[in-house]
Amino acid sequence: MKKVIAITNQKGGVGKTTTALNISAAMALEGERVLIIDSDPQGNLTSGFGIKKDQIKYGLYDVYSSGVSVDEAIMETEIPRLRVITANSDLFGAEIDLLEKNERETTLRQIIQPLRDEFDYIFIDCPPSFGLLTLNALVASKSVLVPVQCEYFAMEGLSLLIKLLWRIRGSFNVTLDLEGILLTMFNRHLALSHHIAEEVRKAFKAKVYDTAIPRNILLAEASGYGKPCIIYAPDSPGARAYAELAKEIINENRLLV
Repeated sequence: MKKVIAITNQKGGVGKTTTALNISAAMALEGERVLIIDSDPQGNLTSGFGIKKDQIKYGLYDVYSSGVSVDEAIMETEIPRLRVITANSDLFGAEIDLLEKNERETTLRQIIQPLRDEFDYIFIDCPPSFGLLTLNALVASKSVLVPVQCEYFAMEGLSLLIKLLWRIRGSFNVTLDLEGILLTMFNRHLALSHHIAEEVRKAFKAKVYDTAIPRNILLAEASGYGKPCIIYAPDSPGARAYAELAKEIINENRLLV
């Protein structure tokens, strides 16, 4: 199964990059060949892998704007079978450069096309906003994984995002599908978390993953040490949840083959 999955939500603070970091690591630990692309100029995914600026020869900006080949931008991680394309604040300039291109929406799709047979899964961590970087990620992807925090206004933001995805499907990427909705920051002791989870499952049914990611301070702490939580604290509730999510995604995609 060769699949490109964008991880996105226009709302910040929902665990998007934490999900990108840990699901890519968990999938690789399950034996899948995984590439994770940091398409957020904040570069939090890059630092979450412990990659320092002076270690980066080329990043996603260089591929977009400087004619660097995508192979030159791929870096290894400490996890076997997991590779990363990094980002930093220079990536803000790529959006300006893309404005001058004729096929600006399909640039990333063309960039990663040669890689599709090298990896089982390519994940793209999108910025928490809708611009040309996010649009490129969605046009390049087969499907979208949407992290949703279990809090008020979750349904409102999710509904707006789904409408946006269908508009992109109608205009730029007819095969774009919803990979799944991931409930994050779930607190089993709070009635609100259970209520939001119930509402999301009622609205989106089988598209909501069985696995929910609990609130777990180690998920945030791990990033500060430059490691996915599944490596930093593999027995923690957050790490175990992402391991279960990886198995769920793999099993669902195998059923589709």
